[in-house]
Amino acid sequence: MKRRLFLTRSSTLAALASVGAPAVWSQSAPRLTPIKFTLDFRITGQTSPFFLAQQRGYYKDEGLDVSIDVGAGSVASITRIASGVYQMGLGDISSLIEFQASQSGTPLVQAVYQYYNRAPFAIIGRKDRGITSDFRSLEGKRIAAAAVESTRRAWPMVARKLRVKDDFFQWSTTDFASRDNVVVRGDVDGATYFHDSAVSLFARMKLDDLAILQYQQAGVNLYGNAILASNAMTTQNPGAVAGFLRATNRAIQESMLDPLAAIAATRLREPILNEAVELERWRITQQYIAAADTRGHGLGDVLKRTLEEQVDEVVSVFALKTRPGVEGVFNRAMLPAASQRVVKA
Repeated sequence: MKRRLFLTRSSTLAALASVGAPAVWSQSAPRLTPIKFTLDFRITGQTSPFFLAQQRGYYKDEGLDVSIDVGAGSVASITRIASGVYQMGLGDISSLIEFQASQSGTPLVQAVYQYYNRAPFAIIGRKDRGITSDFRSLEGKRIAAAAVESTRRAWPMVARKLRVKDDFFQWSTTDFASRDNVVVRGDVDGATYFHDSAVSLFARMKLDDLAILQYQQAGVNLYGNAILASNAMTTQNPGAVAGFLRATNRAIQESMLDPLAAIAATRLREPILNEAVELERWRITQQYIAAADTRGHGLGDVLKRTLEEQVDEVVSVFALKTRPGVEGVFNRAMLPAASQRVVKA
């Protein structure tokens, strides 16, 4: 009896197959496009939207399998992408201008979405060492910075605006991990920071005891870290880049509306993070992502004239032999629709 039933079922399945019935069991999920993405630095609230997009499946919804790695500085991200090891990442746009000026031919790396609408560059100094909100109070002081990092690299632009020499103060080279320690101990008088990165210092020293000298207060109008993509990605798979940007832009909007959810997603990757500290870090980051300009042109975009001025400034200050064109530096062809980039928070 069982054998007869089995044979009957087998005959039925064969008949269905012969008339084109779908063989559901043979179907497989569509293959996701892999993207290796490098952060500019370690995992913190500064980059929480990327982890929110990952946790909520926004990258997968776009057909992407995104892996996110810690970085070694916003300058190093550029060389990581140029080498082909990473397809996309977060890196400093002034450093990208320098990099492109040193290359010939088609740009190996381009900015495709402006993350920091204004660079969060700052020098943070101890008031008990005579540092105030006036940049001229830095004269003769010792300022800590990593050997290769964008805030230090951009200082000559501030010096030029202030009409002071590049050696206006003394650099003390340290690594990122030791920066807070040397300031707290008083080994130096201050240090360079991304403003939002300084939250770790604010947790150890009273804010009233510190002076925050933001580069933009000196008249240096710079775009900061942008989402970068390799030439191979922008030319061979622009759809994947566009999908990544749509997913990330969606997560940025949601992070601004619900910071707790964004930090919770980030802590899934880095459980040791302190929620309160990272919420404060994101609060500062958000001010630079949704700066005044974004109310006009939306998140992720740039003003051509402002970027041209930045290119001119970088070329002049660093005596670069060639001037990259702004269209080669920033490729806006894959940005999400303008309606999706309107600041909602």
